[in-house]
Amino acid sequence: MSWLQVVVLSAIQGLTEFLPVSSSGHLRIFSTWFFGEDAGASFTAVVQLGTEAAVLVFFFKDIVRILVAWFRGVFDAGHRHDPDYRLGWFVIVGSAPIALIGFVGKDFIRDAARNLWITAIVLVVFSFVFLLAEKLGRQDRPVDAKSLDGLTMKDTIVMGLAQCLALIPGVSRSGGTISAGLFLNMSREAAARFSFLLAIPAVLASGLFSLPDAFAPSVGQSASGIQLLVGSAIAFVIGYAAIAWLLKFVQNHSLAWFAGYRVILGALVMILLGTGTIPAT
Repeated sequence: MSWLQVVVLSAIQGLTEFLPVSSSGHLRIFSTWFFGEDAGASFTAVVQLGTEAAVLVFFFKDIVRILVAWFRGVFDAGHRHDPDYRLGWFVIVGSAPIALIGFVGKDFIRDAARNLWITAIVLVVFSFVFLLAEKLGRQDRPVDAKSLDGLTMKDTIVMGLAQCLALIPGVSRSGGTISAGLFLNMSREAAARFSFLLAIPAVLASGLFSLPDAFAPSVGQSASGIQLLVGSAIAFVIGYAAIAWLLKFVQNHSLAWFAGYRVILGALVMILLGTGTIPAT
């Protein structure tokens, strides 16, 4: 990979990881459109470590509080009434589906699922899922947007399963999980906060698992260690700003804004594919 490609794609990753527009879809599209070749799922997974580091820093106090409460509860039954102990289990349980499906289907995810026709169609189709979630979600559930007190195991399982859809470029991890939260009548802010926490184990595991393959990928382009490091740093800085912006944005704005953008991008990619401007694979 060239340095220009690394910088551009890492910036795109940081900007789009937390927005419901699909960071993997954007990397797949713009890598081929701007640079003529798919950077590959492994590069995407590793650079996502930068944006996930932004989550760790942004939610550091929350993460430490949850971890402390979880470990206390595991070793002392007297602490198991703590809402943060339950929240720790919710994150673990909600991360299990994507871990299992991601491991079993890793070859399909790295190859066939990255066809640009699939990405373009999914961008458009799931835009209407977002709109439906906004229309049907009453957002009247008593789930605290800060502490997430009121979250249930049902919420966790549904949002965890929705997160699995993000393995297909074009769906969007945050878009899928936030939409699932809206269908469960949670507020956008509460759904977004849990979406970020839920992504931590999945993205960290995916990035670390894909690290060796990023240097000599079976599919996609290779990157040097320093390129992956710089790319992750760029994604971290931009991703941190994107988290703060999105949490503020969803308090008063719907996902419809992103749905419109997704439809336009998906349609544009279909035109580029149909005219032979970019290849599908």
